[in-house]
Amino acid sequence: MSIQYFIPHPVSQSAYNIALTWFRGVASMAYAIAVISFVRHHSRRLKQPQNSFYSAVALAAFLFMCIVGFGFGIGEGTIFAKMYLNVQVPLQATTFSLLAFYMASAAYRAFRVKGLEATLLLITAFIVMFGVTTIGNYIPFIPKLTEWLMAVPNLASKRGILIGVGLGMISTSLKIILGIERNWLGG
Repeated sequence: MSIQYFIPHPVSQSAYNIALTWFRGVASMAYAIAVISFVRHHSRRLKQPQNSFYSAVALAAFLFMCIVGFGFGIGEGTIFAKMYLNVQVPLQATTFSLLAFYMASAAYRAFRVKGLEATLLLITAFIVMFGVTTIGNYIPFIPKLTEWLMAVPNLASKRGILIGVGLGMISTSLKIILGIERNWLGG
């Protein structure tokens, strides 16, 4: 799909449009499978009395958001938007802050500044953590430095990881299509 950016030819554009159509279909089916899997997993956990509280909360929240979203819409000022802004966004912030604390404690324990690379990695981690939180706005150069760190070195590693993931997906898909891999059938 990225070929059409480098080769702006009608053939690559039509191939891109076909792939985009297929992607929409596959993504909608994957979403349906994910919803079915979520409901089945938590329904099974509800049958076990010792671990059922969080599954009940997850299913109730899922059903509530579905009913509110489909029933009253998802536009600005709706119940869905208010629940999203007042529940989902604070939960994401809490999760990020817990993750940042975990990263900081793991970095301190793992690195203990034994060499130049460990020192640079630790300093970079703290700059990025300060840059994405509100405390970084009080230090003048931190937001721009964080933006550069996320745009240049991080993007290079992200591209490498995404290329590796893409090649892995292609090879796994080919193995499934050719019948070499049958684990997805449960065997």
